[in-house]
Amino acid sequence: MTEGTTPPPHHPIAVIGAGLGGLTLARVLYAHGVEAAVFDLDASAAARTQGGMLDIHDDTGQEALRAAGLHEAFLARVHAGGQATRVLDRHAEVHWSHADDGTGGRPEIDRGELRALLLESLPEGLIRWGAKVTGARALDGGRHEVTLADGTAFTTGLLVGADGAWSRVRTLLSDAVPAYTGMSFVEADLHSADTRHPVSAEVVGGGMLFALGAGHGFLAHREPDGSLHVYAAVEAAEDWLDGIDFTDAEASKQAVLKEFDGWHENLRALVADADAPLVPRRIHALPVGHRWPRTPGVTLLGDAAHLMSPFAGEGANLALIDGADLARALLAHPADTEAALAAYEERMFRRAENSAADSALMGGMLFRPDAPERLAAMFGGHQPWAEQP
Repeated sequence: MTEGTTPPPHHPIAVIGAGLGGLTLARVLYAHGVEAAVFDLDASAAARTQGGMLDIHDDTGQEALRAAGLHEAFLARVHAGGQATRVLDRHAEVHWSHADDGTGGRPEIDRGELRALLLESLPEGLIRWGAKVTGARALDGGRHEVTLADGTAFTTGLLVGADGAWSRVRTLLSDAVPAYTGMSFVEADLHSADTRHPVSAEVVGGGMLFALGAGHGFLAHREPDGSLHVYAAVEAAEDWLDGIDFTDAEASKQAVLKEFDGWHENLRALVADADAPLVPRRIHALPVGHRWPRTPGVTLLGDAAHLMSPFAGEGANLALIDGADLARALLAHPADTEAALAAYEERMFRRAENSAADSALMGGMLFRPDAPERLAAMFGGHQPWAEQP
C-alpha cells in the first residue's frame, strides 16, 4: 500500500459462498453474537433457482439446524410424505415400495425453502451479493487478502471457502480438482403431474423413485408443488453431453432416450414428456479422503472441501454440519483461531472421508445389472453393497 492510499476493509471472518454451509456457519455465529461477512457471486438471493429436494439426516443436517436454532422452523417446511420410496427395474416392475408413515429420520425439503430459511435468519446487509472472488493471497499472521471482480479487495483474519465444487479458496490449500466420475445426469421437470402426467405421477409415487438398470437409471422425486423432478443417469464418456443440442427440446429428448432403448414406456415418459428444456450435468468428485495440512487463517467446508457424488445423499447434509461444527469450534476457542480450525478439520476430514467412500460405493451399486434387487434388499435391512459381485 502506497502512502496516502486507503487500506482495504478488514473482516475478522469472511465466508466465500452463500450456500447452505456458508449460511449455516454465519447463522450459528450470529446467534452467539459473532458476525461473519458473507460474499456471494450471485446478484441477489433470487438470482438462481435452487431446485431439487433434499433429505435432511437426523445426525448431520438436522443437528446443524438445531445448533442454528432453526429446527422447529425447518420441520414446519418439510414435504409431508416425501420420504416415500419406490425401487423399479427397467421394465417398471416394482422391487420395493414404502410409504412415508412420518417416522423416518430423513424428512424432505425443497433446497430453495431450506436456503430461504437460513437467509431469513440473518440480518440485512450481512451478505454481500454480486461479489465474485477472483483471487486470494496469504499475508502475514494468518491474514488473507481477497480480490473481487469489480477490482475491490478486502482483508480477513479467517477466510472460509464455502464456494462449492470449483472453489477458488481451495487453491490456497490443495492442488486437488474435481474429477469426472463416469456418470452424467440429464435433468427434466414435469409440472402439475397429477393432472398433466398422471401415469408418471403414479410411477414416481409420493416421494423418491429409483428405476435402475445396468449403467443407466431414472432417479426422480415429487416436489411439494406437485411437479416431478427427474434425473436420467447415464454411465458415459465425459464428452457424451457435448454431442447433444440442448437448445433443441425434441432432439435432446430423443438423444437421451436413445440410451434407454428397451426400457418401459412409462419410464421413458419421464424424459419424453418433460415440460421444460432438459438440463445436462456431469457428476464430479474430489478424491476420497481429500485433506490438506493445517494452514493458518483459512479453511474449507461443504463441496469446496469434499465434493462427492450424490448417491448417498450426503452433500447438503455435510455442508450444513460443516458450517455448524466450524462455528461451534470458533465459539469454543474465541482467542485461538488455529486451535478452532484444527479441531474442526480433524472432525470434518474423518466424517467426509467416510461419506465420500459410501457415496462412491453406492454409485457403483446403483448402476449394476442387479441394482434393483440390491437396493431393495438394502432398504429391507440387508447389506448387499458389501457382497462381492
